[in-house]
Amino acid sequence: MTLPGLNRRTFLTTAALGAAAGGATQATDAVLADAVAGVPAILKPLPAERFIDYGTNAETRWDSVDPRRYLTPQADLFVRNHTATPRIDPETYELEIFGDGLRDPAGVRLTLDDLKAFRHVETTSVHECTGNGRSFFTTQQGQEVSGTKWKLGAVGAVRWKGVRLHDVLTAVGVRRDAVSVQATGLDASYVDKGVDHGRVRRPFPIEKAYDDALLVWGANGEALLPDHGFPLRLLLPGWIGIASIKWLGSLEVSTSVLTSPWDTKWYNVDGPLTVNPVRSALELEWNAEIPAGERIVLSGRSWSGAAPIARVEISTDGGETWSPAVQHAPGRPTGGHGLGWAQWDFTWRDPAPGAYEILVRATDRAGRTQPDVAAHNPGGYFFDAVVRHPVTVV
Repeated sequence: MTLPGLNRRTFLTTAALGAAAGGATQATDAVLADAVAGVPAILKPLPAERFIDYGTNAETRWDSVDPRRYLTPQADLFVRNHTATPRIDPETYELEIFGDGLRDPAGVRLTLDDLKAFRHVETTSVHECTGNGRSFFTTQQGQEVSGTKWKLGAVGAVRWKGVRLHDVLTAVGVRRDAVSVQATGLDASYVDKGVDHGRVRRPFPIEKAYDDALLVWGANGEALLPDHGFPLRLLLPGWIGIASIKWLGSLEVSTSVLTSPWDTKWYNVDGPLTVNPVRSALELEWNAEIPAGERIVLSGRSWSGAAPIARVEISTDGGETWSPAVQHAPGRPTGGHGLGWAQWDFTWRDPAPGAYEILVRATDRAGRTQPDVAAHNPGGYFFDAVVRHPVTVV
């Protein structure tokens, strides 16, 4: 079906303007050729010095992060898979948009060329797994939770490229009484304890679709890697990672509120989880040994799904006293409503040799501050408490 404003001349113009996208297939072939034998769930290499490998998931080691680099390279970005990264041919790929919330419920099927005929946009946002920090419920608060025992490396800042979902839905034609959109991925059906829950899918309100939602094919000036959603993924800036469905296969637009196991059974604490909380991390090895000196410079990052970071504070005495850190990139929105993170450092002066716990807490411009204790929930979601990072000055 040809959408309003889309014709052969538009497609040809788009091809000329978006020549860089032509390397997508080559980039994918290269990644597939380098796939790591014995790791079927994740295709990209996971060197031990940069990742903690959980099998279907992998998190970035914070001590491997370059303090001088703002964006997270795709090669270093965490991976959260429910099953395994699929291989999708971009030449035959189509996105289906359907549902009773459309003026024509039969909907449309759009190729990548169709989508790239819309106005291109870019935005920088922090992409994060809902369970980031989950292990600290147990190690720091003594509480049992289920799921991958992430530390704090299931997060990264990415410059995304794609089109506004608002523009696509407007061209397709949406009814005034539409309230919900459900995104479904093209990875294999998820089977848990013998129950087949179908493909990974999650709904979101039509308001979010019209606000800042994007359909993206690029990250940091490159085509998406297969592990991060190639050839197309949904992006809901500021929201939990599961909401930004990878390998996007369909969007159902409905006049009723849609549900799925991924917003009722999982990723739900007294209601579906949406906006990520405030968190902070040191760019430092766990149990690091730091050479004594007159000035020890600590660096790290803080981020929020709701608003830019307003201030960051550091404690080197277990939380008795707090001092301000110096921000270098305060995480202001950069394009659209996307939110980056704040990079900061702190000069620790004349510490005596011995064991310490470094604490970092951030406050965003919405007034949300990291608490001392995270609210417990069985799924281990939203650990946002101040993390007690052990170090030894030697």
